[in-house]
Amino acid sequence: MYKNILVPIILDEEHDTQASFLVARALAAEDAQFTILHVMEQLPAYATARIPRNFMDQSREHIEKLLKLAARALPDARAEMIEGHAGRAIVDYAEANGIDCIVLASHRPGIENIFLGSTASRVVRHAKCAVHVIR
Repeated sequence: MYKNILVPIILDEEHDTQASFLVARALAAEDAQFTILHVMEQLPAYATARIPRNFMDQSREHIEKLLKLAARALPDARAEMIEGHAGRAIVDYAEANGIDCIVLASHRPGIENIFLGSTASRVVRHAKCAVHVIR
């Protein structure tokens, strides 16, 4: 059983986070800590130059609200939002925060990622802790 579980999520209508939460609960020790993580991909400078500053701030606020709502699904879960490349940011966050298990959903990959999506594939290859991939 794991004591410090990270559940990275994507906040859109296409992704069902409930399966990840159920698996995280099943793998958790009695006194486990849960962190729900959303990684905001950074936009290239040429794109952000054309987007009004208040739009980006409003988007961040909206994502933070959605993340806090999602965190209600796990008891006493901490909600975190970070910026970066998703696969790398998840691995770095897990290492920096003593995570012992990552529960990660994976989309149906294309031919370039034969078995796992690119984010899940990177996390599986580089994480120094257990990784449970949900399909």
